[in-house]
Amino acid sequence: MAENTMENDVYPSPTANGNNDDAASEIAALRERLMRALAETENTRRQGERRAQEAHQYAITNFARELLPVVDNLGRALAAAQGDAGKADGLIAGVAATNRVLTQILNRFGVKEVAALNQPFDPGKHEAVMETDQTEQLPGSVVQVLENGYTLHDRLLRPARVVVAKSSQKSRQSAQQ
Repeated sequence: MAENTMENDVYPSPTANGNNDDAASEIAALRERLMRALAETENTRRQGERRAQEAHQYAITNFARELLPVVDNLGRALAAAQGDAGKADGLIAGVAATNRVLTQILNRFGVKEVAALNQPFDPGKHEAVMETDQTEQLPGSVVQVLENGYTLHDRLLRPARVVVAKSSQKSRQSAQQ
Protein backbone atom coordinates (compact mmCIF):
# COMPACT_ATOMS: atom_id res chain seq x y z
CA MET A 1 0.00 0.00 0.00
CA ALA A 2 1.18 3.47 -0.81
CA GLU A 3 1.55 5.93 2.03
CA ASN A 4 -0.73 8.95 1.83
CA THR A 5 1.66 11.87 2.14
CA MET A 6 1.37 15.49 1.24
CA GLU A 7 3.75 14.91 -1.63
CA ASN A 8 1.37 12.33 -3.07
CA ASP A 9 -1.45 14.92 -2.93
CA VAL A 10 0.57 17.52 -4.79
CA TYR A 11 2.31 15.18 -7.21
CA PRO A 12 0.04 12.14 -7.59
CA SER A 13 1.52 9.29 -9.57
CA PRO A 14 -0.14 8.71 -12.92
CA THR A 15 -0.18 4.97 -12.31
CA ALA A 16 -2.18 5.35 -9.14
CA ASN A 17 -5.33 6.21 -11.07
CA GLY A 18 -4.37 4.40 -14.19
CA ASN A 19 -5.28 7.36 -16.41
CA ASN A 20 -3.13 10.38 -17.28
CA ASP A 21 -6.16 12.56 -17.93
CA ASP A 22 -7.49 11.92 -14.45
CA ALA A 23 -4.10 12.75 -12.97
CA ALA A 24 -3.82 15.96 -15.00
CA SER A 25 -7.28 17.09 -13.99
CA GLU A 26 -6.51 16.32 -10.34
CA ILE A 27 -3.29 18.33 -10.58
CA ALA A 28 -5.21 21.21 -12.15
CA ALA A 29 -7.84 21.06 -9.40
CA LEU A 30 -5.17 21.04 -6.70
CA ARG A 31 -3.34 23.90 -8.36
CA GLU A 32 -6.61 25.88 -8.51
CA ARG A 33 -7.25 25.18 -4.80
CA LEU A 34 -3.72 26.34 -4.00
CA MET A 35 -4.16 29.56 -6.00
CA ARG A 36 -7.49 30.27 -4.30
CA ALA A 37 -5.94 29.69 -0.88
CA LEU A 38 -3.07 32.05 -1.72
CA ALA A 39 -5.49 34.71 -2.98
CA GLU A 40 -7.62 34.36 0.15
CA THR A 41 -4.53 34.71 2.33
CA GLU A 42 -3.49 37.85 0.46
CA ASN A 43 -6.99 39.34 0.79
CA THR A 44 -6.98 38.60 4.52
CA ARG A 45 -3.58 40.28 4.89
CA ARG A 46 -4.75 43.39 3.02
CA GLN A 47 -7.94 43.53 5.07
CA GLY A 48 -5.91 43.29 8.28
CA GLU A 49 -3.63 46.11 7.15
CA ARG A 50 -6.64 48.27 6.26
CA ARG A 51 -8.27 47.62 9.66
CA ALA A 52 -5.03 48.42 11.47
CA GLN A 53 -4.68 51.68 9.54
CA GLU A 54 -8.28 52.68 10.31
CA ALA A 55 -7.86 51.76 13.97
CA HIS A 56 -4.77 53.96 14.15
CA GLN A 57 -6.37 56.83 12.25
CA TYR A 58 -9.67 56.85 14.18
CA ALA A 59 -8.42 55.75 17.61
CA ILE A 60 -9.18 59.12 19.20
CA THR A 61 -12.78 59.31 18.01
CA ASN A 62 -14.37 58.96 21.44
CA PHE A 63 -11.80 61.24 23.05
CA ALA A 64 -12.33 63.94 20.44
CA ARG A 65 -16.12 63.64 20.73
CA GLU A 66 -15.84 64.16 24.51
CA LEU A 67 -13.66 67.27 24.02
CA LEU A 68 -16.11 69.04 21.71
CA PRO A 69 -18.27 70.44 24.56
CA VAL A 70 -15.11 72.04 25.99
CA VAL A 71 -14.48 73.74 22.67
CA ASP A 72 -18.11 74.90 22.58
CA ASN A 73 -17.97 76.32 26.10
CA LEU A 74 -14.76 78.19 25.40
CA GLY A 75 -16.38 79.71 22.32
CA ARG A 76 -19.45 80.71 24.33
CA ALA A 77 -17.25 82.26 27.04
CA LEU A 78 -15.46 84.32 24.41
CA ALA A 79 -18.73 85.41 22.80
CA ALA A 80 -20.22 86.40 26.18
CA ALA A 81 -17.09 88.29 27.19
CA GLN A 82 -16.95 90.31 23.97
CA GLY A 83 -19.65 92.65 25.35
CA ASP A 84 -17.69 93.16 28.58
CA ALA A 85 -14.31 93.70 26.93
CA GLY A 86 -13.25 96.55 29.22
CA LYS A 87 -13.85 94.62 32.44
CA ALA A 88 -11.87 91.44 31.95
CA ASP A 89 -9.31 91.87 29.18
CA GLY A 90 -6.89 89.41 30.81
CA LEU A 91 -9.55 86.74 31.23
CA ILE A 92 -10.69 87.14 27.63
CA ALA A 93 -7.11 86.92 26.38
CA GLY A 94 -6.54 83.76 28.43
CA VAL A 95 -9.72 82.07 27.25
CA ALA A 96 -8.94 83.05 23.65
CA ALA A 97 -5.42 81.61 23.95
CA THR A 98 -6.79 78.39 25.46
CA ASN A 99 -9.36 78.12 22.67
CA ARG A 100 -6.69 78.73 20.02
CA VAL A 101 -4.31 76.10 21.45
CA LEU A 102 -7.09 73.52 21.86
CA THR A 103 -8.22 74.12 18.27
CA GLN A 104 -4.63 73.71 17.01
CA ILE A 105 -4.24 70.44 18.90
CA LEU A 106 -7.52 69.09 17.54
CA ASN A 107 -6.53 70.13 14.00
CA ARG A 108 -3.17 68.39 14.38
CA PHE A 109 -5.00 65.13 15.15
CA GLY A 110 -7.40 65.52 12.21
CA VAL A 111 -10.41 67.10 13.95
CA LYS A 112 -11.77 69.87 11.73
CA GLU A 113 -14.76 72.17 12.04
CA VAL A 114 -17.56 71.67 9.52
CA ALA A 115 -18.21 74.80 7.45
CA ALA A 116 -21.91 75.52 7.77
CA LEU A 117 -22.78 79.24 7.76
CA ASN A 118 -24.11 80.45 4.38
CA GLN A 119 -23.64 76.96 2.92
CA PRO A 120 -26.40 74.87 1.33
CA PHE A 121 -27.98 72.56 3.90
CA ASP A 122 -26.33 69.12 3.78
CA PRO A 123 -28.10 66.48 5.90
CA GLY A 124 -24.86 64.49 5.98
CA LYS A 125 -23.06 67.32 7.81
CA HIS A 126 -25.82 69.49 9.29
CA GLU A 127 -28.73 68.93 11.63
CA ALA A 128 -31.58 71.38 11.05
CA VAL A 129 -32.92 72.55 14.39
CA MET A 130 -35.17 75.31 13.05
CA GLU A 131 -36.34 76.93 9.84
CA THR A 132 -36.76 80.63 9.41
CA ASP A 133 -38.39 82.73 6.72
CA GLN A 134 -36.89 85.97 7.99
CA THR A 135 -33.84 85.91 5.76
CA GLU A 136 -32.62 87.18 2.45
CA GLN A 137 -30.55 84.09 1.74
CA LEU A 138 -31.42 81.36 -0.72
CA PRO A 139 -33.95 78.80 0.48
CA GLY A 140 -32.30 75.73 1.93
CA SER A 141 -29.14 77.53 3.01
CA VAL A 142 -27.79 77.74 6.54
CA VAL A 143 -28.47 81.16 8.07
CA GLN A 144 -27.27 80.54 11.63
CA VAL A 145 -25.05 77.99 13.36
CA LEU A 146 -26.23 77.07 16.84
CA GLU A 147 -23.51 74.47 17.48
CA ASN A 148 -20.50 73.80 15.27
CA GLY A 149 -20.06 70.40 13.69
CA TYR A 150 -16.77 68.51 13.51
CA THR A 151 -15.16 65.77 11.46
CA LEU A 152 -12.30 63.42 12.29
CA HIS A 153 -10.41 63.05 9.01
CA ASP A 154 -13.32 62.13 6.72
CA ARG A 155 -15.78 60.87 9.35
CA LEU A 156 -18.42 63.03 10.99
CA LEU A 157 -17.94 63.34 14.75
CA ARG A 158 -20.90 65.62 15.30
CA PRO A 159 -23.20 67.39 12.85
CA ALA A 160 -23.51 71.16 12.95
CA ARG A 161 -26.82 72.22 14.48
CA VAL A 162 -28.17 74.94 12.27
CA VAL A 163 -31.07 77.21 11.37
CA VAL A 164 -32.08 76.85 7.72
CA ALA A 165 -33.84 79.34 5.42
CA LYS A 166 -37.33 78.17 4.48
CA SER A 167 -38.18 77.78 0.87
CA SER A 168 -40.58 80.44 -0.39
CA GLN A 169 -42.99 77.68 -1.44
CA LYS A 170 -43.30 76.41 2.14
CA SER A 171 -43.79 79.96 3.38
CA ARG A 172 -46.63 80.52 0.93
CA GLN A 173 -48.31 77.25 1.92
CA SER A 174 -48.10 78.20 5.61
CA ALA A 175 -49.58 81.64 4.89
CA GLN A 176 -52.48 80.14 2.92
CA GLN A 177 -53.45 77.80 5.76
